[in-house]
Amino acid sequence: MTSPVRTATVDAPLTSRAPDGPGSLGGVGLVLAGMVSVQFGSASAALLFPRAGALGTVAVRVAFAALLLLAVARPRLRGHSRADWTVVVGFGLALGGMNLLFYQAIARIPLGAAVTLEVLGPLLLSVLVDRRAAGLLWAALALAGVGLLGGGGFGGLDPVGAACAVGAGALWAAYIVLNARAGARFPRLDGLAIALCVAALVSLPLGVASAGGALLEPGVLGLGLAIAVLSSGVPYTLELLALRRLSAATFAVLTSLAPAVAALAGYLVLGQGMTAAQCGAVALVVAASVGAVRSA
Repeated sequence: MTSPVRTATVDAPLTSRAPDGPGSLGGVGLVLAGMVSVQFGSASAALLFPRAGALGTVAVRVAFAALLLLAVARPRLRGHSRADWTVVVGFGLALGGMNLLFYQAIARIPLGAAVTLEVLGPLLLSVLVDRRAAGLLWAALALAGVGLLGGGGFGGLDPVGAACAVGAGALWAAYIVLNARAGARFPRLDGLAIALCVAALVSLPLGVASAGGALLEPGVLGLGLAIAVLSSGVPYTLELLALRRLSAATFAVLTSLAPAVAALAGYLVLGQGMTAAQCGAVALVVAASVGAVRSA
């Protein structure tokens, strides 16, 4: 989310400490609008798969997102140490790998299920950082949700898609850590802009090898640009505005609703229905995420 190039969702809570104020209700609306934009952007990306494939879609989306952020941030490349570059390149590799695996997942399993499995990465990270007994309770609740989602053995989900979603979650956790470190070493949005360029360099060769000339079709480029705006430009702007009105804790709790919003987007855009058991699984993982954030 994410899937994504979901940047503000995980970066902003680490850097913002604004208290909830009189405009907090408007801030909640901004966060929810950003989340809807991210997940409907991911659902729209799946519509591009028949023409460009999952790898081609990632390449177009990440490339446009990098160009957009480069134009806005205009990062300064000089004056950074080797350690700075090591961090930001690792950040970009995590970002690129996260998106590649996530798109492989939603090409095989429903969007709601993919985001539910993916969010386990940040959830596990929060439990490990918290190191309190309550964290084990939230982890157990999340695992119960995953077991329910897979029907006792993931017989209802493509195993490769499920594995890709879990892998994307692991890279999402790495992304959170490296995002914070890059933010401490690079001013403004410089680190994120450079990381997106690294992610584009990783995904473009794979996308070109997979989709070939289809990536240059006007329809593919147009939809790819729209997906980049929906999944990066719009939510990032809305979330930055929201963090001026909300505390980081409130923001993080709201973003825990991502699996539920993803399930809704998958249903409305892609016609992906979910069984009652799968809906219950989403609810359990959302509850575990909210609980883990509140505990931490």
